Amino acid sequence: MIVAASVSDFGYIRDHDNHILENLILPKIKGNEIYILRNQDESNFGWMRYGYFWDNTPFMNMIWIDEPYRNKGLGKKAVLFWEEKMKQQGFKLVMTSTLANEGAQHFYRKLGYRDSGCLLLENEPLEILLTKALK
Repeated sequence: MIVAASVSDFGYIRDHDNHILENLILPKIKGNEIYILRNQDESNFGWMRYGYFWDNTPFMNMIWIDEPYRNKGLGKKAVLFWEEKMKQQGFKLVMTSTLANEGAQHFYRKLGYRDSGCLLLENEPLEILLTKALK
């Protein structure tokens, strides 16, 4: 099950997502910019968080699925769910990125994402920017 995060998910996100400042979690929850991946027994096994590139293009910042749940199609399901939500809101393009030394680039390409640029930060691997046109 994929659901929009609620205020009751704040602690889970704070304790598990080490890539966001704590003071940004509630505004993202209130803006429906975090989704929780949840089992039928209401236990969480992952999340997805997004924002907007140039303030007008949905940009998936983070997707996390706990190790026991990986390689079961749940990441694909979550990304397609998010894409559909963005499409329903009228967006025609979505973006994400991944480091060049991570396997996630292949996951996104299989889902139809195309290399669209890169970012090179000092002492960091190349960050690949990926886009997908929504049909």
